Amino acid sequence: MTFNFWSLDYIYYPVSGIMWVWHKVFGSFLGPNSALTWVLSVVFLIFTLRAILFKPFMKQMESQLKMQAIQPQMKKIREKYKDDKQRLSEEMMKLNKEAGVNPLASCLPALIQAPVFIGLFHVLRMFQPVNDGPEGPSVWFYRANVYFFGQADVVSMGEAKLPGGAPLVGFMTMPLDQLTFMAGDRAAIIWWGVPLTILAGIATHLTSRRSVARQREMNIDASGPQTAIMNKLMLYMFPLFVVVGGPFFPLAILFYWLANNSWTFGQLRVAHTMQDRRAAAKAAALVGKFGATQPAARRLSR
Repeated sequence: MTFNFWSLDYIYYPVSGIMWVWHKVFGSFLGPNSALTWVLSVVFLIFTLRAILFKPFMKQMESQLKMQAIQPQMKKIREKYKDDKQRLSEEMMKLNKEAGVNPLASCLPALIQAPVFIGLFHVLRMFQPVNDGPEGPSVWFYRANVYFFGQADVVSMGEAKLPGGAPLVGFMTMPLDQLTFMAGDRAAIIWWGVPLTILAGIATHLTSRRSVARQREMNIDASGPQTAIMNKLMLYMFPLFVVVGGPFFPLAILFYWLANNSWTFGQLRVAHTMQDRRAAAKAAALVGKFGATQPAARRLSR
């Protein structure tokens, strides 16, 4: 494959490049054709990208705290200028600037993660065998290369199987002739796919529940209709999407979901601990400077 400037190769090449590096690392002692090597390559691709995004994630958390802190002022401005859209926009921009809030900062990590998922999904689908089209007899074959991976790697990934004969790039609803070419076993794919899907859904739910619980810890008003709807989507619809979509995604993507949401859950705990320590340090400083009580100082520090 050659780089196409008018495509999403800007995403596909970096994603496949990081995965290629980890494949070489784990392949050096587990064997390049090992299914475990390929699973770890996908998992550590996620860990690498999430580690790179950790600093923007922390900035997102800080931005969210600032936005939550100015919500009362925002409400007053909306009520005061509800009939003057231009003035409302100006006053809200002014308040954001004074508070050091950048609304886009809270969306940046999510906006980056979406292309990463699309890129990984596309790259993994490229490892699946393809046929020569509708004309003539259908002949399945592997591509000559997939971005940073040569054909030997493409064949290796396509033929990598979990115990029982489940291809990593296979999915539960894969067409029979394509699965037959890969010498895969659908029952084995289901045997692996169902638990992975359920675990990924549980990890998604736990991550969402952690975020909702944090709102309560920070005394954030979640009674508004928009917040309530978003919380329900996070707690139930997002995990349901993972479970319902599981049969249509390669097993490697299910490992991605499980690893990504497990990382997110751990990262939230770390981020919240760091925020609490900073708040405690500010509270201690206020106590020393003004003699405020600890609870009052913590409220002021936020």
